[in-house]
Amino acid sequence: MDILDTIKEQIEGNSILLYMKGSPNQPQCGFSAQTVQALMACGERFAYVDILANPDIRSNLPKYANWPTFPQLWINGELIGGCDIVTEMHESGELQTLVKEAAAAQSAS
Repeated sequence: MDILDTIKEQIEGNSILLYMKGSPNQPQCGFSAQTVQALMACGERFAYVDILANPDIRSNLPKYANWPTFPQLWINGELIGGCDIVTEMHESGELQTLVKEAAAAQSAS
């Protein structure tokens, strides 16, 4: 399977997906750590891909997403953004609403 197909499948197969450096329990960069904290504060489960362990994804996702940096948060197949956007959305309450709706839709299907 082509790496872009793999990325597409990951995004379509997970209603809440974070591409990050490291894992939620052991983030490998400050931006990933901040994004994970905001996401975990929403209280829903989410999938993640460690781009450090997946160099093909690391090099191809920026082209696929047209977004150059990591982390990248995807909800319901749509790129939400990186650390700054996710943090702002968390502070405004917008992130929690989006995450709860995505989790509810996933558990309903």
